[in-house]
Amino acid sequence: MRHIRWSNPIEIGFAQDSFQTVSGPSEALNCMANLWPDRRGPFYVAARSVCRAAIDGRKSAEEAREIFISAMREAHLKTH
Repeated sequence: MRHIRWSNPIEIGFAQDSFQTVSGPSEALNCMANLWPDRRGPFYVAARSVCRAAIDGRKSAEEAREIFISAMREAHLKTH
């Protein structure tokens, strides 16, 4: 599995003032699998797919980053 990084990491705020820094598609998939709130809509599904595609080289890392940000907004998560 390729470990690729985004040009600009994202720091996400979760409940109880906890934060998680996500630096690329692999970390984004881990975050979505283990930390994500119950709000899982179409952007969540798309972000998982595009992150996997970026890891496989079928999409760019930055495309994965953009859709991941959309999934964060959909879940009402904030960046810090």
